[in-house]
Amino acid sequence: MKTDDLIDMLSTGAGPADRHAGARRFGVALPLALLGSLLLMAALFGVRPDLAVVARTAPFWEKLAFAFFVGLGALVAVSRLARPGARIGGGWWLLALPVALVWIGGGLLVATAAPADRTALLLGYTWRTCPFNILLLSVPGFLAVFRAVRGLAPTRLRAAGAASGLLAGALATFAYSFHCPEMSPAFWGIWYLLGMLLATALGAALGPKLLRW
Repeated sequence: MKTDDLIDMLSTGAGPADRHAGARRFGVALPLALLGSLLLMAALFGVRPDLAVVARTAPFWEKLAFAFFVGLGALVAVSRLARPGARIGGGWWLLALPVALVWIGGGLLVATAAPADRTALLLGYTWRTCPFNILLLSVPGFLAVFRAVRGLAPTRLRAAGAASGLLAGALATFAYSFHCPEMSPAFWGIWYLLGMLLATALGAALGPKLLRW
């Protein structure tokens, strides 16, 4: 069979690519991932008992915003990397901006605090367990996001896996915020971020295996 004949045969009946396939897949995957992380958080750790009180404070919404905007940047990245041959391009700033803002806020908080209070602002009460709790809560996100991304035929598997892991970690951090008692941006900028980076590293390691199509 000639090359031209083979191309004609393979292209017979082929239509345009579905431009909305990614939106549909993520539209299902993200609510399931977040719901799974919230349910796992409630079952394993429990919702903080003073949630109704802290929900009236700015720091509570700031840490939710931190996780939300990191997740938004990760969603943009993974949406692009899920397409064959695609790159993130200039989308990295969406990931860097919320981290930079939290680092600036945390740095100012520590710099203006009394020396005796600085260690508590950085370590809080849960620094030993926080990153690993976030990694654990990212499991539902891994299952949902990896399934959605694999169906979109990515080609840069390690990068797509890393972005998928970061998205799962951000969703887990959002859910974990309803349990975690830490209210210092200096803490979030280290230990929340470390939890998300652990999920990112795991995603990068699993991407070549789980996203292959």
